Amino acid sequence: MRFLGNVLATIVGLFVFCMIFFFGIILIGALFGGGSEKVSVEKNSVIEFDLSKVTTDYAGKFDYKDFEYLNDNNKHDGLSDILRAIKEAKTDDHIKGISILNDESKLGMAQIKAVRKALEDFKKSGKFVFAYANVFSQKEYYLNSVANTIYLNPIGELEFKGLSSEVLFFKDFQDKYGIKMEVIRHGKYKSAVEPFLENKMSDANREQISTLLNSVWNSVLSDIAVSRNIPAAKLNEIANGLLARTPEMAKAQHLVDKITYEDIYHNDIRKILNVDSDKDYNTISILDYAENVASTAKTYTTKDKIAIIYAQGEIGSGEGDVNEVGEGSMRRSLREARLDNQVKAIVLRIDSPGGDALTSDLIWREIENTKKVKPVIVSMGNLAASGGYYIACNATKIFAENNTITGSIGVFGLLPNFTQLTSKMGINSEQVSTNTNAADYSIFKPLTENYKAFAQEGVEKIYTTFVSRVAAGRKMTFPQVDAIGQGRVWSGADALKIGLVDAIGGMDDALQYAAHLVKIKDYKTQNFPVYEKNFEDLLDGLGLPFLKSKESFIQAEIGEENYKVIQQIRRVQAKKGVQASLPFEINIQ
Repeated sequence: MRFLGNVLATIVGLFVFCMIFFFGIILIGALFGGGSEKVSVEKNSVIEFDLSKVTTDYAGKFDYKDFEYLNDNNKHDGLSDILRAIKEAKTDDHIKGISILNDESKLGMAQIKAVRKALEDFKKSGKFVFAYANVFSQKEYYLNSVANTIYLNPIGELEFKGLSSEVLFFKDFQDKYGIKMEVIRHGKYKSAVEPFLENKMSDANREQISTLLNSVWNSVLSDIAVSRNIPAAKLNEIANGLLARTPEMAKAQHLVDKITYEDIYHNDIRKILNVDSDKDYNTISILDYAENVASTAKTYTTKDKIAIIYAQGEIGSGEGDVNEVGEGSMRRSLREARLDNQVKAIVLRIDSPGGDALTSDLIWREIENTKKVKPVIVSMGNLAASGGYYIACNATKIFAENNTITGSIGVFGLLPNFTQLTSKMGINSEQVSTNTNAADYSIFKPLTENYKAFAQEGVEKIYTTFVSRVAAGRKMTFPQVDAIGQGRVWSGADALKIGLVDAIGGMDDALQYAAHLVKIKDYKTQNFPVYEKNFEDLLDGLGLPFLKSKESFIQAEIGEENYKVIQQIRRVQAKKGVQASLPFEINIQ
């Protein structure tokens, strides 16, 4: 008994220690964290442009109900913060140029285009943009091609080969192991479910992917052609023959300007800044500069506001987060902006592949109510597909980038079935019911024609509602929407041609249009959502070893790429009800 008592005392002691340690950190953060000084910008400085930690348009604002003193510690590392920083740097006398050095971003093509556009505008000030890399991936070259001068390591390489996309098919896997996905769908292009039905790509799916890739590629070529003064036809020739695969070949094709080492690159910057070769020049990271811009007090003479509501990630029920469009935070944000008399217009920034159809409709309804009071302008990022398009279709006006992925007007349902697997293992399931359909669907029983008919009925109802919403919002007929629907995805450029969007442009274009529409010249912006967080959310976010969630441990052990595969499997397993989701896992290489 004494031994057990000692063990119990030890456990209690460890628990008390952990809690004291935890709350001690919270207290220290409250006392010292909130009063940290902003990063200063020295004269004659160069911005080091590294986007590797920028993953979303919106970094997020958080409301910790139990720890209100943490609510001011919001990050400013979203793409919107970066774009604002570039704009500020254009007129900042302390900033002389921007250095893009071995950048490896996780941003999508439409986001990269937005950054390029901001850097092009920055160059109009007469300040320089230089770029250096040991290796240029194709996506990074697309961004770096905006630079005045492009440097490449003598032993490096440049990837320029065109775009491709790969889709995996699981029909034989299902047949071999007895794990089957029962599919109910509407839309011949709804290829999210095709890998579970076939062993090869359908003609319809191949057509839509090919059209999408060519549209995105043409947008990329157009931008590079302007920046590098090389005709698009010549760029295609370079890509087809891999004629820029070595530094020497890349320079011969005028894709890069100088082949040299990084120290020479820095010396060239020193010469522009008139800094001695044996001295360091002043630098500030883009994230620190964005923080400085965000924390610098600005005096507004107007009370007029335009609300920016960010919808980024998959659509689902619950509160949501920076990587998930939640019903709670979205509907609350729309209501707050609608009821705020100082908010004159709303810009809804969408970067979402869709998700739960019911939640998409609830958000659509909130937008419909809001639109009766003040205009709602949509700005599409990388993705505004399926449910992401559902919540955009009734907007006052829709802006998209040329290479935005949108459309995908279609729905589907997935029902995992383990009947063959359990049969092979010698497991049998029996059911007892009071009524014909009381047992509902079981993963251990074959899908009955009766239940399949009911499920198909639900899919058809959602699809009809989806198409009707689009037809009303876009002032089209049901047959017109159905003809371009069926789950097919479109690029922003093609979506403009068929009437799914109104104009090509980014966030600034949407804001300018919103201000013009409500006849205001001076305004400030207010970002939404503010995500409500509790004690458990705070623990997950701290990253302390003894408080880390099992998810964090798994990701650390198996690596980020493998963890993404697990997340994809979980997303499929977690999908309940009818889905208005992007038709396939888009991975453009």
